[in-house]
Amino acid sequence: MSKSTQDDRSVKSASTRGKPMKTVCLLIVSNIFMTAAWYGHLKDKSLPLIAAILLSWGVAFFEYVFQVPANRLGYGQFTLTQLKIMQECITLVVFTAFAFIFFREPVKWNYMVSYGLIMGAVYFAFMG
Repeated sequence: MSKSTQDDRSVKSASTRGKPMKTVCLLIVSNIFMTAAWYGHLKDKSLPLIAAILLSWGVAFFEYVFQVPANRLGYGQFTLTQLKIMQECITLVVFTAFAFIFFREPVKWNYMVSYGLIMGAVYFAFMG
């Protein structure tokens, strides 16, 4: 193998080394905004519906600010299906924390079993 080929490989691997983690981090931030946009308005149901919609829409903008780069960065490192499954898994973790912290909803055993089954799906999606 020529030195040029080795150099090209090391440059490629160096440029892709942190991408999977960056993708995950961006997806987490995106999902925090998404969860706040979708469910945050339920804390104050006295807010007129149109105001809740507009407020949620404004918050959701920031979801896209992080989601689009996450998908662009992650696609190629992960398949499109793996990206989606990873995003859904992150959504559930963020949502569970959000529901527990902001709405004081308990984490029940059947929720944990459900999440375990979803983690099994993630395992199978990333196999081979």
